[in-house]
Amino acid sequence: MRTTSSLALASTAMVVRAASLSDICTTSYVSAALPVTGFYTGITINPDSLTVNAVANTTVTGQDFFPDATFDYCNVTFTYSHDGLNDSVTNNFWLPAPSKFQNRYLSTGGGGLAINSGDNSLPAGIIYGAVAGKTDGGFGGFGNNLDAEGVMILANGTLNWHAVKMFGYQAHKEMSAIGKQLAKNVFSMNGTKLYAYYQACSEGGREGWSQVQRFADEWDGAITGAPALRFAHQQVQHLYSGVVEKTIGYSPPPCELEKIVNATIAFCDPLDGKTDGVVARTDLCKLQFNINSTIGLPYYCAASSPSGPFGKRQVGAASTPAQNGNVTAQGVAVASKIIDGLKDSTGKRAYLSYQPAASFEDATTSYNSATGEWEVAVSGLGSEFPVRFLEELDADNFEAGQFANVTYDTLRDWMFYGWQKFEETLQTTWPDITPFQQAGGKVLHFHGESDNSIPTASSVHWYESVRSIMYPDLSFNESTTALNDWYRLFLVPGAAHCQPNSLQPNGPWPQTSLAVLIDWVENGNSPETLNATVLQGDFKGQEQDICSWPLRPMWSGNGTSMACEYDQASIDTWMYDFDAFKLPVY
Repeated sequence: MRTTSSLALASTAMVVRAASLSDICTTSYVSAALPVTGFYTGITINPDSLTVNAVANTTVTGQDFFPDATFDYCNVTFTYSHDGLNDSVTNNFWLPAPSKFQNRYLSTGGGGLAINSGDNSLPAGIIYGAVAGKTDGGFGGFGNNLDAEGVMILANGTLNWHAVKMFGYQAHKEMSAIGKQLAKNVFSMNGTKLYAYYQACSEGGREGWSQVQRFADEWDGAITGAPALRFAHQQVQHLYSGVVEKTIGYSPPPCELEKIVNATIAFCDPLDGKTDGVVARTDLCKLQFNINSTIGLPYYCAASSPSGPFGKRQVGAASTPAQNGNVTAQGVAVASKIIDGLKDSTGKRAYLSYQPAASFEDATTSYNSATGEWEVAVSGLGSEFPVRFLEELDADNFEAGQFANVTYDTLRDWMFYGWQKFEETLQTTWPDITPFQQAGGKVLHFHGESDNSIPTASSVHWYESVRSIMYPDLSFNESTTALNDWYRLFLVPGAAHCQPNSLQPNGPWPQTSLAVLIDWVENGNSPETLNATVLQGDFKGQEQDICSWPLRPMWSGNGTSMACEYDQASIDTWMYDFDAFKLPVY
């Protein structure tokens, strides 16, 4: 699984330390600082593609992954090619003013099938004194995803494995190598230590792990939020809720599922010792909440238009009429089966699912105005995987009627086939990370406890896989202590997918995680708890601490004091055995 690259130790174009942003932000200066040909085997930078411009007084506010700030930066873009391939990969780097540079470099990642997040993540680098970079992966522009026309599918039945490899891990490796050398040259570091970091969430979290698992010396620290690990399992998981509805034969109105979620939150909120509208202990919710108690509860939702932060979520989504009714036994059966997770026709477990208190995003149905009925709306994120990735067709959805034949066993088989087909590139489940650990690297991994897109238990299962593989001869507590020395997992109370949760607005969010990681890497201050801030709701601005797994939060003194406790029964609810497969699922 791990690959290596040859990096020349010499032959870099050094420049004299400059005094101001205007000094460094010129085409001639940056051109002289570009890494020279041969510094990274197999790629050639195109100096003629270089563009450089200074940007002043940029203000960012209300962001989830960095605090408010105003700053200046130098915007640098250029391309490189792989020798013999006649391709073109574009990198974009933001450079801080020399007086603000803190000897740091930051790589950023994407989401969905995007390898970057546009300019949304780059400000974090400038705020923390780093050169920050993004890549287009060679997909023809920063706005193009892996599934853009002519990128992944060359022709029906012909997969572009180079593009898959670039998306899987190689583009980030190359961008980091180029970006780190550019930072050293621009700021004439002359042997001074450059600290390299990564920060991203969702698919970007998977991209971060793709590097940590392969390249020991790439970064000093990585933030991997809600990572889309087990790529095949995760993509197929988006179809599971629709198959549940189809199999049970009931398509609940979205308002009915929303009522079930709100009732779950109301019951489970105080189980953590604090009544604040936040379910910080979904494990206790699993143990104590009877979802059947929601049967008969009235619900009402006004008419609305489709919306959502993740773009292509449901195929055929449309405006919805006002919804008025009572929670049905069928609706509860759908919700309960979704939470239970995918099992095949023999009852063997193939995958895990969302925690109670997470919204049922993948189960959102669409209204057929012609029939007056609610119908299963196939997840756009899920349907593209078997069509494009498995069948290698230049399409992003099932053919008419194809979904009707999909069963739980079909989903299991798609997971297995995708796992086998993309194990080296996209699956990203190599649990022996000894080289990264021995190199002194640190990982700060977080996941919203009410994530409605990537199941929170996915991150717990990954953490436990790494722990058991790397420390097989130690007890649970001993191995956890050893792992926490360099890799920590934090479950964010109430949080949704890579963002605070409007259904639980008083929940904390780790907005300054990069500052925490920097302090851990550069000063040795291990985050026993993770600093977080309530970014919305009644307690906006309040600072809270998030417990490090496997410890779980419990409040006392009428919600005035929080302790991180060890609760074996709760821990057990997060553990899964995927006995539908003969190979271990990490």
